[in-house]
Amino acid sequence: MSQPSRFNRRTFIKASALTAMGAAMMPLPSFAKSWPSQALRMVVAFPVGGPTDTTARLIAQKLSERLGESIIVDNRPGASGSVGTSQFIRSKPDGYTMSMFGMPALIAPIIHQNNLYDVRTDFTCVSTVYDLPYVVVINEKMLPGVDNLQQLIEASKNQDINYTSSGAGSIAHLAMEQLKQMGDFDMLHIAYSGSAPAMTDLIGGQVSMMVSDMIAAMPQIQAGLIKPIALLSESGKTFLPDVQTVAEQGFPGFEASSWSGIIVPNDTPQEVSDRLNKELEALLADPELQERMVQLGAIAMYQPADQMKARLNAEYERWNKVAHDIDIWNQ
Repeated sequence: MSQPSRFNRRTFIKASALTAMGAAMMPLPSFAKSWPSQALRMVVAFPVGGPTDTTARLIAQKLSERLGESIIVDNRPGASGSVGTSQFIRSKPDGYTMSMFGMPALIAPIIHQNNLYDVRTDFTCVSTVYDLPYVVVINEKMLPGVDNLQQLIEASKNQDINYTSSGAGSIAHLAMEQLKQMGDFDMLHIAYSGSAPAMTDLIGGQVSMMVSDMIAAMPQIQAGLIKPIALLSESGKTFLPDVQTVAEQGFPGFEASSWSGIIVPNDTPQEVSDRLNKELEALLADPELQERMVQLGAIAMYQPADQMKARLNAEYERWNKVAHDIDIWNQ
């Protein structure tokens, strides 16, 4: 029997290679076209009923309507958000898990020194979702005649003033400590575990002043129980247009607020991140959603992934420095 010629053998090998190349070049089914095909999970590393949880549930509801699949909110509270975040970053990057990342979870590794995760590298940013302004509020009976920040500072030089926040190591706490350094005045921080007990004691006169988020402060301001004297950021004027910012009251450039955004595990398909980003941009531009967010005490705020990442890194560097400058672990 005759053997295949060299020409035929080469032709066969070439034809096989071309066939393989052709198969490799054929368009594959797009993951993005079939996603999502099942329910998604949104991890919230904070307790039910808190500001991050409240806004996360609103976003989850509206986002699920746009995606056509339900989004299950999975609360994993503990250690200022570090427990849930450390669990989240180990989630399978299959495109069906995201998290509403909140600022306390950025601060937690610094304050607790637990190294459970690195906010600069251990997850992927999708977009910011909302801004949560802070306001300095006082008990008027405890501080009569104090109408603004400068009067508060002057009062602190003549009497012992204590203040509170949502907790030791919170953005509100660190922001006030930074302000104390800048203004060369002193007040004692009384730590509470959450905004609710802190606000209760402010109203009751156990503490004189509080740095509070708008969600906790606005109902009490509207009821006349506490008095606002300074906003920590310009965004606070959405709620209190007649109150001056800290920057306007002698501290130019000073600004501090809390904010949240959507993150996904590293190695999540880029098509998923892009789709989520697109849907969130459209969702956060909706006037109805914006109004609902304001009613909750927050401001809808869309920034794409690269801007969110840059902001997160800048916030980490800022508050890490403040924590070390004031030696928060020995306060």
